[in-house]
Amino acid sequence: MAYYTRPFPRAISAAALASLTLLLAGCGTGDEELAYEEQPVEELYNRGYTNLLEGENDLASQLFDEVERQHPYSVWAPKAQLMAAYAHYQDNRYDDAINTLDRFIELNPGNEDVGYAYYLKAISYYEQISDVGRDQRMTELALGALEDVTRRFPESEYARDSQLKIDLARDHLAGKHMTIGRYYLRQGEYLASINRFRIVIEDYQTTAHTAEALHRLVEAYMALGVTSEAQATAAVLGYNYPGSDWYIDSYALLTGADLRPEEDRGSWISRIF
Repeated sequence: MAYYTRPFPRAISAAALASLTLLLAGCGTGDEELAYEEQPVEELYNRGYTNLLEGENDLASQLFDEVERQHPYSVWAPKAQLMAAYAHYQDNRYDDAINTLDRFIELNPGNEDVGYAYYLKAISYYEQISDVGRDQRMTELALGALEDVTRRFPESEYARDSQLKIDLARDHLAGKHMTIGRYYLRQGEYLASINRFRIVIEDYQTTAHTAEALHRLVEAYMALGVTSEAQATAAVLGYNYPGSDWYIDSYALLTGADLRPEEDRGSWISRIF
């Protein structure tokens, strides 16, 4: 008898997750070339797993596909489908992994491993996130998929790791808006910069970019001569981040124009904080 444990994504320690033990008879060794003749499900599955452990991810995915093709009604067919997705993921073939996982979820909505499928799909998006200077469509897809995990499986180990990654993804999206806002500010397009910094304040207030966004708003309002909004924003900044360099800079900017931070209950910024 051979006992195999399902592998888990690079993004999280296997020790932190509950493993799925697969019990199969007759452990094969895995051939260099995939033979397409009909074979026992145990042999196909074990060969696929062996190849996966040896880093032969492409061959492993083909063998797992063969399990599903030759034995579609076997109890091992959905397990092989999930393992094929993992083999694609390990090979950085994220689109193939996501497509396979979508099919697994559609065909096996009540499977005991469907939570893992949702999680692996989210991680497949998450690992494609690019730097803030590039398009953030993948970050948005990752965020949606991660939130799907926490919503559907709130008590699972997948939810805990997903929540950490949600915070990082939101910080990444806020960083993108900050990058664009700073660019507009440097170009003297103050209204456009204000719109970007407001997005950070209104939609990503819990991220690490909030204090700078408030200071940049002060800069933009001062450049436009809208001193009342600059004062109100600086007051909010000083209340929430009193010892930060951003507040020191905002305070210096206002006092240089003979102004002081001043709360304004009629300002949009006061209604948010």
